[in-house]
Amino acid sequence: MPIIEIAVLVQVGDVIGGWNTIALVLISAFVGAYFVRREGVNTLKTAQQKMQSNQIPGQEMLEGLMLVVAGVLLVTPGFITDTFGLLLVLPPSRKFFAQKLKKHLSMQVVTGASFHSHEHYKASSHPQDKDSDIIEGEYQDKSDTNNNKRLD
Repeated sequence: MPIIEIAVLVQVGDVIGGWNTIALVLISAFVGAYFVRREGVNTLKTAQQKMQSNQIPGQEMLEGLMLVVAGVLLVTPGFITDTFGLLLVLPPSRKFFAQKLKKHLSMQVVTGASFHSHEHYKASSHPQDKDSDIIEGEYQDKSDTNNNKRLD
């Protein structure tokens, strides 16, 4: 990514000049910081309103996280990172990405929870093994040429 950013900066510098490119990068950083701050305050207010009405501000927390990422991207010199940062700052695209991320994270939580509950069911379905003194396992003897031995 840094190589692509440098290549784009050099190409833009060839077209509009080096000082203009530097000025454009600095302006985008300051404008980006302003928008991140403004949108962050709005997101914080919305989260506080939801908490006061006893709702969980999950969407707002994700949007706040995206604003942090957007701030880092916008302050990083380069036009590609600025483009991605700007997408995360603009409310419509930020809400879209937050909803997609929220859906993806909820799927991960459900998948993880179902795996653990299945594991619990499997462990509890054999109560006679719980009090048993027999432990089965496999080991590898690193000093011997015969690497796979099984204990029964």
